[in-house]
Amino acid sequence: MIVFYDGNCPLCMREMNELKRFDKHNSIDLVNIHDTRFDTEFPEISREAAMAKLHGYDSQGKLIIGLDVTAAAWGQVGKHRWIKLLRLPIIRKIADWLYLFFAKHRMKISKLLSPSQCSMQNSGDCNRD
Repeated sequence: MIVFYDGNCPLCMREMNELKRFDKHNSIDLVNIHDTRFDTEFPEISREAAMAKLHGYDSQGKLIIGLDVTAAAWGQVGKHRWIKLLRLPIIRKIADWLYLFFAKHRMKISKLLSPSQCSMQNSGDCNRD
């Protein structure tokens, strides 16, 4: 499985580090969308699209987006099984809406929840939308 993430987002980085910690079989390839690897190896995914929503390829090579990536990744490492509940039809629309809100405002949310991590970044990314 491949997960494309915003490496400038402190909360995103925290989740990716946690995911990798549980990835005992090294089955998840994390790709920072700000690295040259993203541009050279995955030109089919635009940076703008990847910044708007989490993107990934599941273990069969199918492109997945948003909370589907989160659910697949955590399922791959056998942790946070409750996330599967967010993919149930009755909950899916609300969970996706909340995810889109988070994705759009992740830097401001990072600044609120992790001010020390935001201040360590010289780029000021936590101040952007």
